[in-house]
Amino acid sequence: MSAIAVVNAGSSSIKFAIFDAAEAPALRLKGLIEGIGATPRARLSGPSGETLLEEDLAGEGFDHAAATRAMMRIAAPWLNGRNIAVVGHRVVHGGGEFSAPLRVTDAILEKLAAFIPLAPLHQPHNLAVIKAILAEHPQLPQVACFDTAFHTSQPPIAQAFAIPRKYSQAGVRRYGFHGISYEYVAHRLEEIAPDVARGRVIVAHLGNGASLCAMKGGKSVASTMGFTAVDGLVMGTRCGAIDPGVLVHMIDRYAFDARDLEDLIYRKSGLLGVSNISSDMRTLRASSEPEAKEAIALFVYRIVREIGSLTAALGGLDAIVFTGGIGENDADTRAEVASGCAWLGVALDDAANGASSAKISALNSTVEVYVIPTNEELEIAQSAWRMIFP
Repeated sequence: MSAIAVVNAGSSSIKFAIFDAAEAPALRLKGLIEGIGATPRARLSGPSGETLLEEDLAGEGFDHAAATRAMMRIAAPWLNGRNIAVVGHRVVHGGGEFSAPLRVTDAILEKLAAFIPLAPLHQPHNLAVIKAILAEHPQLPQVACFDTAFHTSQPPIAQAFAIPRKYSQAGVRRYGFHGISYEYVAHRLEEIAPDVARGRVIVAHLGNGASLCAMKGGKSVASTMGFTAVDGLVMGTRCGAIDPGVLVHMIDRYAFDARDLEDLIYRKSGLLGVSNISSDMRTLRASSEPEAKEAIALFVYRIVREIGSLTAALGGLDAIVFTGGIGENDADTRAEVASGCAWLGVALDDAANGASSAKISALNSTVEVYVIPTNEELEIAQSAWRMIFP
């Protein structure tokens, strides 16, 4: 029996999952190795979330390669005779060149390494895991799935910055991210409401990372994230859209360097920065502090404002889909966003919204509203299956 491994490497963690190798892959294992570079620890769970293993991973120089080897060691006893037939990877950046998943070769690795300057916080770790698996199992097929690929369908004008052409030609443009999630949601919407999926849809991926994507006929036409995954909406610790003059001011007034700016916009802003309490929406909802309420209000305001912008890009709006940790689970956020979009004809069924039903729009809503849980791991597993078993 064969299996598909799915790997998502971050800056200090590796998430992984094991699926049966089939056209409709079934989840068998999920795992996490966190604290890479500090105090590494592994956790393995079954398909229903039950804990199977927890282990501290001591050792000097514990980097992503060591974490990859630990991942393979920990998962092996739980495969129950299954052989890994293919490994699918979430790779943040495919540049403007890669518009679909592809099998990794040495030549492809070289091209992906060239995109490291475009995603220095993510791309090196994605590639480190691929290389570590290649070193241990050189014959094992590996498939790269790109967070940027879904957005390559956008028209050039939606990707352009108004900067000198020499920089645009060097790759400085809007790429968009969360593409694997958006692709999964687009496929699920086609199954749930095919007529709606063929229309003008805005998908709201709301979580610690947050963005919106405008789709027409299931294809991306515009998104709120741009050159990096820090643009657009307010996020857990990321600021979202900001006047670049603010960053120049920080350099002049506070002597910030590039790393200080990076820390500010990626790690100290967003819900955390505004509230000075937490980046977690659940904590902010439970707080009575005015700063928590202000952070939530700004989060919602930016979503509503960008929905208006993307509606203009679409030339109208037929549906909104909520996904991501906040989008799927926080009925209050959905209600507040819908209230801000009442001018578009959006109205929710309160009972359906409270139950996080698949369809939550009221009968009199001229815009249909859905809640579709995302599953990036399954999307990667299916892409890997199609690549190796066409």
